Amino acid sequence: MGRAFLFGRLAAKDLRRHLSEAVLLFLVIAAAAATLTMGLVLHGETSNPYDTTQAATNGPDAVANLSPTLSDSGSVRANANPADLAALESAPGVVGHSGPYPTTFALLDARGMRTSAMVEGRDLAPATLAQPALTAGSWIRDGGVVIERSFADALGVQVGDAISLRGRPYRVAGIAVDAATAPYPHVCAGGWCDVIYRPSVAKDQISQYQPGVIWLPRSDAVDLAAPDIGLSYLLNLKLTDPAQAPAFAASRTHTSSPGSPVVIKSRQEISTDAAKLVRGPHTVLLVGSGLLILLALASVTVLVGGRLAEQTRRVGLLKAVGATPGTVAILLLVEHLAVTLVAAAAGLAIGWDLAPLLTSPGAGLLGAPGTPPITVSTVAAVVGVALAVAALATVTPALQAARTSTVNALADTARPPRRSTVVNALSTHLPVPLLLGVRLAARRPRRLALSTLSVTVTEAGIIAIVMEHARLGGTSGLVNPQNQRMTQVMLVITVMLIALAAVNAVLITWATVFDARRASALARALGATPQQVTAALIAAQLVAVLPGSVLGVPLGMGLLKVVTTSGDAYKLVPSWWFLLVVLGTWLVTSALIAIPARFGGRLPTARILRAELS
Repeated sequence: MGRAFLFGRLAAKDLRRHLSEAVLLFLVIAAAAATLTMGLVLHGETSNPYDTTQAATNGPDAVANLSPTLSDSGSVRANANPADLAALESAPGVVGHSGPYPTTFALLDARGMRTSAMVEGRDLAPATLAQPALTAGSWIRDGGVVIERSFADALGVQVGDAISLRGRPYRVAGIAVDAATAPYPHVCAGGWCDVIYRPSVAKDQISQYQPGVIWLPRSDAVDLAAPDIGLSYLLNLKLTDPAQAPAFAASRTHTSSPGSPVVIKSRQEISTDAAKLVRGPHTVLLVGSGLLILLALASVTVLVGGRLAEQTRRVGLLKAVGATPGTVAILLLVEHLAVTLVAAAAGLAIGWDLAPLLTSPGAGLLGAPGTPPITVSTVAAVVGVALAVAALATVTPALQAARTSTVNALADTARPPRRSTVVNALSTHLPVPLLLGVRLAARRPRRLALSTLSVTVTEAGIIAIVMEHARLGGTSGLVNPQNQRMTQVMLVITVMLIALAAVNAVLITWATVFDARRASALARALGATPQQVTAALIAAQLVAVLPGSVLGVPLGMGLLKVVTTSGDAYKLVPSWWFLLVVLGTWLVTSALIAIPARFGGRLPTARILRAELS
C-alpha cells in the first residue's frame, strides 16, 4: 500500500509540473477513443424508427415482388400476371394482404434534375395494410402523386411542385414514409431494380443513381410501363408469426423456375436495408479510428520520449535515493497510463453522446433512434486500445531511462550520435543546411519513421475525402443521403487527422530541437549561421515528409476502396488535384515545423556549450 501511495504521489507531482504535456496526451487519446467508440456502438441498426414507421403504416411482415417473364436474350416476353400471386394470399401462415399493386420504373424530371423512379400504382382509397403514412399533403389523386420522403428531400421537391414521369406531367400531392420498401437510396436492395439499366431508363448516365419510390393511381402505373421494362406486381403480406417472416420469404422465393420470378422480402430484411444509412458511417468511423490510433501512437511516443529526455536528471535522482530500475520504469508508466485511463473514459462519454447524431435514420423513417447502448465489450475494447497505445509508446523509453546508469543520468551528458558511413558519404557534398539536416534525421531513425507514418496517414485521409467529393459531387445535383453522411463523417475524421498530424509535426520538431541542441550549438561555434541551423532542423523533418506525402496517395486510394467499394474513383479526380495535395502537405508541414526550428536555431550557443563543459 505504501509503495502504491508513493507511486501515486510522485506521478501526481510530476503531472502537475508538466501539465501542458499531460493535457496534450489527454486530448490525443480522447479523440481516438471517441471516434472508436462511435464506430463500435453503431451496428447499423435503426430498429426503433423502423418499428415506429411499421406501426404508423400497419406495415407488412413480408413483401412479394413478381417480375415480368424474360426471354433467353433478357428482353421482356410478358408482363407479370397478378393471378400468379394468388397462392401466396392463401398460403399457410398468411392472415392478411394488400395488393397486388402494379410497379414499373420510369424517367423522372424534377426541378431541373433527371433520375429514375420506381412507380407503384395504388388505389385512391387508403389500404388497411401497408398504407404509406403522410407527413405532408394528401393521398394520391388523378394527376397527383405521393413521393417517399427521403427521395423528396434528395430531389428538393415539396407539395404542389410539378414533376414529370416519362414525359407526363404530374403534381406532388403529398409526401409519405413507408415500411414496405426501404427508404431512398436503398429501394433496390435485394436485386429488384435490374431493369433500371434498360435503354428507356438508363439515359444521360442516370443509371448510376438509385431510384426512389413514387405512388400514383393504378392506371397511371400501367400506362407508364415501357416495353423493355415491363410491369411487375407487389403483394404485401401479414403473417401469423412475424418472427417467421425470414423463413417464409426464403421458402417462397423462386427465381430459377419457368415463368415470372418471385422474390419475397421479410420485414427484418427491409429493416436491415433501412439501416444502411448508418452502416456506411459505421465503416468509415472504424477505419478512421484506426488511422487516428496510429497517429495517437506516434504522438504519444514522441511526447513520452521528449518528456523522458528532459527528465534524465530526475531519473538519476530517483535511482540515487534507492529506486531500482523497475521502480523507475513503473513510475513512468503509471503517469501516462493514469492520464490514458481518464482520456479513454472521456472518449467513451463523448462518443456515446455523439452517436445518436449518426444513428438518425434521416427522412425515410419516423421516430428517433435513441442513444445506442455501450456494452462491456465496447468499454473493454476502447480502454484496452487506449492503454495499449500508451503502453507501447511508454515501455521502450521507460526501460531505456531505467537502464541508464545513475552517474550518467545525474550528469545528463549528451548522447553520442549514431554514425552511418553511408549517410556521411551521401551528405558530404550537400549544402550545409541539408548536410546537417540529413545527419540529424539519421541519428533518430525511429523518430524519422514516426514522422513519415504521421504524414502518410494524414495525407491518405485527405486523398480519400478529395476522391469521395469528386465521385459524389461531379455528376448531378441529386443528393444521396447515405453518401452525404459518409462524406460528412470522412470530413470530420480528416480534420481530426490533420489536427493530430499538426501536433505530431510540432512535437517531433521540438523533440529534434531539444535532442540536437548541443550539436546545433557546436555547429554554430564552428561557423554555421542561425539561419543555416534553422534550415537544417526543417530539412531534418522534410526528409520524412517527402516520402510520406508520396506514400499517402496510393494509401488514400486503397482507403476509399475499402470504405466505399469504389475502386475507380481516382479516374474522376484531375491529376493536378493529387499534386496540389502533395504540395500543400509540404507547405503546411514546413510552416508548422518552422516555428520550433526557428527557436532552435537561435538558442544561445555559449550557454549550451558552457553547461556541457561544466
